[in-house]
Amino acid sequence: MQVIVSSNQTTPPLHPNRNQQSTIITNNSVFLGRRELCFDSISSACSADPSTPHPISAPPSTAFTPRGSGDNGTSLVEQLRKSFPSATRRMLLTNFFMYSCYHPSRYLSALALGDPSVTVEQVTPSTFPSAALFPSEERVVELFEKNTYCVVNIFDVTLRPTLNVTGAVEIPEGNGSGVIWDNEGHIVTNYHVIGNSLSRNPSHGEVVARVNILAAEGVQKNFEGKLIGADRAKDLAVLKVEASADLLRPIRVGESASLRVGQQCLAIGNPFGFDHTLTVGVISGLNRDIYSQTGVTISGGIQTDAAINPGNSGGPLLDSKGNLIGINTAIFTQTGTSAGVGFAIPSSTVLRIVPQLIQSGKVVRAGLNIEIAPDLIANQLNVRNGALILQVPGNSLAAKAGLLPTTRGFAGNIVLGDIIEAVDGKPVSDFCFRFGVKQICIKPWITIT
Repeated sequence: MQVIVSSNQTTPPLHPNRNQQSTIITNNSVFLGRRELCFDSISSACSADPSTPHPISAPPSTAFTPRGSGDNGTSLVEQLRKSFPSATRRMLLTNFFMYSCYHPSRYLSALALGDPSVTVEQVTPSTFPSAALFPSEERVVELFEKNTYCVVNIFDVTLRPTLNVTGAVEIPEGNGSGVIWDNEGHIVTNYHVIGNSLSRNPSHGEVVARVNILAAEGVQKNFEGKLIGADRAKDLAVLKVEASADLLRPIRVGESASLRVGQQCLAIGNPFGFDHTLTVGVISGLNRDIYSQTGVTISGGIQTDAAINPGNSGGPLLDSKGNLIGINTAIFTQTGTSAGVGFAIPSSTVLRIVPQLIQSGKVVRAGLNIEIAPDLIANQLNVRNGALILQVPGNSLAAKAGLLPTTRGFAGNIVLGDIIEAVDGKPVSDFCFRFGVKQICIKPWITIT
């Protein structure tokens, strides 16, 4: 559709053949398209300088009020009709909408916000000094400040942190935490924390990790972590650093055998690379089976709801007195982050494994190499007390000691073998029993440890 608008210029009609689609005005006129009329009128209405010439301008006698009515009370649309008599209603509404959106006065109202009669001091609230901490809070703060220097940050040498293009430090998986064990510089951590380096079968004393120790002034100092020993079955490893005595603050080891569900516990570690992070929770369960990242199952684990995330592995789990009761090692999650179910290796296991790793670099486990009858078979054979020996391999230590297996006679009858009723005076009432500080488990092919 073409629209003819009156003008002072003398220009012949552009399309004399389209009289049925045009409106003829007796004055000198030009043919303008709908878009040209729309945007030209917007440009004219939004122009800051009223003296700027424009091909389409309102007559001088017509007052143009953008957001209100004129003196005679007519609406803005009626005034636009007077200014542009040949414009359609759709074109006028389009002009009005675009003018309302893009006119500079739409944004000038923001400059008027605020109250200049009010001073900054009058609208600034009063601040109050921090009150003293509650006794429970003070206790947690003291425990953290005392034990945070016992926790180290461990980086696998084959998985060093790198800087990305934004300058942020990317912490690869496999890095975690550790605890200072003694004044000799021994560091205890999880096997899987340095598992990538251990997969290369390093020798004793070889550097397998970088260890960051927190100094008194808050600066972390870096040391080489040399391999002392590792036990994959219990997911524990021992490193050694050559650090000065003032940096080595050994952690206090407590007893995990006396733990009770519901008591408070604290975890300190380096989750996601955020060093020396504290989380607080309670003991949620005891004697749990821990499915470690090394692919083994560790019995007797401690369950806690204290937040444990990747990077907490190898760090300490403390009781309310600040004593080490476990080494954080695993979480149960479907998203890769803490779900409130974390597990720690109990300190009773750590106390049994770590000294052997420091002394010999490995765990020495005594074994009889015998096969014990399960409960069902023992009950069918009317064995109510002790452990019935089913098989004794030839040339084994058990065979040399004279232990006899269960066999069948010439008539097909079963001849019972030896029954272990006690070990060092301790009666055997179950397949799993305690002998001193050691956990002795008898299983169908078992070694006694």
